Amino acid sequence: MTATALISPAHGGTAKGDTATSVLTVENLRVTFGDTEVVKGISFQVAPGRCLAIVGESGSGKSVTARTLVGLTGDGATVTADTLELRTEDSGAVDLGGRNERSWRKIRGRDIGFVLQDALVSLDQLRRTGDEVAEPLKAHGWGGRTERRAKAVELLGSVGVPEPEVKARQRPYELSGGLRQRALIASAIALDPPLLITDEPTTALDVTVQAQILDLLSEAKSTGQAIILISHDLSVVARLADDIAVMRHGEIVEQGSAARVLTAPQHEYTRALLDAVPSTHTRGTRLVRRSGTDTVVGRRARVVDHDRVVLEARGLKKVFCGPDRVDRTVVNDVSFRLFAGETLGIVGESGSGKTTTARIALALEEATAGDVLLHGRAWSSLSVGKRRPYRREIGVVYQDPLSSFDPRWTVGRIVSDALTTGPRPPADADAARTRTVELLEQVGLSANHYDAAPLRLSGGQRQRVAIARALAPEPGILVCDEPVSALDVSIQAQVLDLLTDLQDELGVSYLFISHDLGVIHHMSDRVLVMKDGEVVEAGTADDVFDSPRHPYTRDLLTALPRLEVAR
Repeated sequence: MTATALISPAHGGTAKGDTATSVLTVENLRVTFGDTEVVKGISFQVAPGRCLAIVGESGSGKSVTARTLVGLTGDGATVTADTLELRTEDSGAVDLGGRNERSWRKIRGRDIGFVLQDALVSLDQLRRTGDEVAEPLKAHGWGGRTERRAKAVELLGSVGVPEPEVKARQRPYELSGGLRQRALIASAIALDPPLLITDEPTTALDVTVQAQILDLLSEAKSTGQAIILISHDLSVVARLADDIAVMRHGEIVEQGSAARVLTAPQHEYTRALLDAVPSTHTRGTRLVRRSGTDTVVGRRARVVDHDRVVLEARGLKKVFCGPDRVDRTVVNDVSFRLFAGETLGIVGESGSGKTTTARIALALEEATAGDVLLHGRAWSSLSVGKRRPYRREIGVVYQDPLSSFDPRWTVGRIVSDALTTGPRPPADADAARTRTVELLEQVGLSANHYDAAPLRLSGGQRQRVAIARALAPEPGILVCDEPVSALDVSIQAQVLDLLTDLQDELGVSYLFISHDLGVIHHMSDRVLVMKDGEVVEAGTADDVFDSPRHPYTRDLLTALPRLEVAR
């Protein structure tokens, strides 16, 4: 059963199709905040057993659209639509317009499941993860306390959480970003709702678990569940979506079958999104093409100084004691060297130890054994006071930007504060503001964001602020922990090109961690593959990707969703 919306790219158009067979029908949806219209008359339908993917840049209106469909648009929003109708077997046709919060609670979780984009903000940090997963069950009166606890563990296991009994007893801040995201998905599917809306559901997941989640969503689709997938990852979209709507500036500029949109895009903006996807084909080139040309721009030759080691890890080991009082080794005998001007990529599943390794390298986590040298001198073994003079030499972009910001600070203060630790601190407030605006513009923001609060920004915008802050002290080494994971594909391309330009011009070295193998292959000179806290394979990027030796590396590459587009 299909009910694909036919849309006029110029005006957003009107959805056409049999509304009686659609789980969701949206006609002329408009969302306004004050005098600003952020969703401008879009229309679409989603039928049982179909997946509609909505793609576009940060600020395009795609996440606002998703939140509107579950009554979470926010205070101060004005929502209008000619039709906003949910149709289920149990409830029949349900008008979603004009509902109050109390009536929305009866729909969320039971009729519409929703996976939010930001797992850390979406989960209550003071409650156990199992209780968070079981919340929809409790809200809709499903089972008793014991049954709900058992169901929560089952759900966590179904979305690939290892040791789900243990993780259910931990609090979200004790879990990795990928595990938190999986917990959100488990909660959203708890009551098997007929419509599932997923806002970047695989952003924080490694490729093997990403494949598992996509298989899970595909299975749900095969049983008749309708899915709206919001994602900047076009390879994920290609694997799951039946239909694609491309949004820009609050409008749908192109819509059609996934096969047609991905292989024969009609709109210039859609073509630009596809061109910006990092992959094997883009290695050695810039991702953002010059305006007015179809020419792929190559990189300047970059020199890696293999005689100068800027960061060295020797036999790192880290043991944590879990809530069950069992010691677990999360990093085991990890050693590496990072050379001047080089990018060393680290890949592996969530929980493989790659982020813990990075935190030890940054001297933010104390190793159980082993040590780290910075420019050939002691680093991890120094006291905090003795490390302080050298701290500016190694910067970091965290996986979860919001948790690393002071929520009381504006964007301008977050970035300008980092300038004071650099080699050229601003002479006065005016100089600080000027330099801060320059950094914001480098990462795709503007002076308009200077006074903004991080909570008011999209996930992609917050990640760009984090990158601007990391660049402010002009470090020689940058540890990038999922630095583009929250960015849409075109802004991701701009940021990767920016990091490439900085490396070419300044000789900065990157320790680059990502679950996105396309990004790793595009950026890295050498790659470490980690599993269960150990390095199972290491080599040049081409050798690891073209001729993997370890079975685990081969499994990673097999699970990688691919976007085959003529370039």
